[in-house]
Amino acid sequence: MREIVLDTETTGLDPLRGDRLVEIGCIEIYNRMPTGQTFHRYINPERGMPAEAFNVHGLSSEFLSSKPLFTEVVEEFLEFIADAPLVIHNASFDIGFINAELDRIKRQLISRDRLVDTLLLARRK
Repeated sequence: MREIVLDTETTGLDPLRGDRLVEIGCIEIYNRMPTGQTFHRYINPERGMPAEAFNVHGLSSEFLSSKPLFTEVVEEFLEFIADAPLVIHNASFDIGFINAELDRIKRQLISRDRLVDTLLLARRK
């Protein structure tokens, strides 16, 4: 079974208040084993980087200013994840940001029924 383990970094905590994606990283696994296939992109958020976010991930506005916009990486990202389940720690956070970016460019949102949230799984254990 093909799955994608995914993580993001952002400019803050709320995409509805203007926070944006700055990094997406994905690892393909097949039958719970990494295949070696990955997707990783830094993204220009088209806004400044708050100190609180910089202190979490260390990605500066200057560094990100030369990176591609989400619209420039979206096709490759969607092709990489295809229709695979997405394994994400605190999935509602990451998918909220990804879907906000998709919504900005009028693309189909990623369905929450594709998500495997490892935070929820850990809490149940």
